[in-house]
Amino acid sequence: MTNHNKSEYAKHMPKRMKWPGIAGWFGWIFFLLFFIMGLSNANITVDRLWRGLFNAGTFISQAFPPDFNRIEPVTWAMIETFEIAIVGTAVGVVISLPFALLSAKNITRSPLIRSVTRGLLGVMRTVPDLVWALIFVVLFGLGPLAGILTIMIDTIAFCARFFSERIEELNKGPLEALESTGSKRGGVIFGAAIPPAFPSFVSTGLFAFEKSIRGAVVLGLVGAGGIGVELRTSMTLMKFDEAAAIILLILLVVLAVEKVSSKIRLRVI
Repeated sequence: MTNHNKSEYAKHMPKRMKWPGIAGWFGWIFFLLFFIMGLSNANITVDRLWRGLFNAGTFISQAFPPDFNRIEPVTWAMIETFEIAIVGTAVGVVISLPFALLSAKNITRSPLIRSVTRGLLGVMRTVPDLVWALIFVVLFGLGPLAGILTIMIDTIAFCARFFSERIEELNKGPLEALESTGSKRGGVIFGAAIPPAFPSFVSTGLFAFEKSIRGAVVLGLVGAGGIGVELRTSMTLMKFDEAAAIILLILLVVLAVEKVSSKIRLRVI
């Protein structure tokens, strides 16, 4: 094999793993340190695992068959959860678009505006949903409003990031062509940025809605409305058969939403 052939062959070979540098070694050391400390603090013992399995058997025996006697109030609570997810996601997706445009390099030229927008989105992503829910419960009281606002914040943080990345991946040609004709910024955005990225926006929005359905269930545990309130009450009162009925209803709704969402994505993309 000639040297030329060897060089061409080497280009198609997978890259060999390299030894990490000093920063890499420190990263691995910190990872292993915290991993070992985490295992130690978890206090994992054979006796504890065995008791957990025994308790699981007790829970299952008390949870089945599920009790559907309170199916009517539970169904209305599930509908409320669905409404929280729809309103919060819809409003969040709409607000996400301006945030995405402000944080996209090829749309917003000002580094200051991009940095401020991305910093705000970073704060939204960093604070957990339950913390947002607790804050809104304190501000606005118990009920669906706190859940809607929490879902809205979570959707903005989730969608704006992916929207901006999709906008930055767009072909520069159409954008520059409109700018060269003297088109205003709004014309460039609505003429060359949003239309080609719209299928991706729809797909991301549907993923956000699936995520919001599951999130809205958990938010009810802290008083932000929805079926989580019913689930928390059943678990607190140790009515595990009622809790099993609620969990089954949640499972059916989540699976149905994911099924419909997948079909819509296939049609749009």
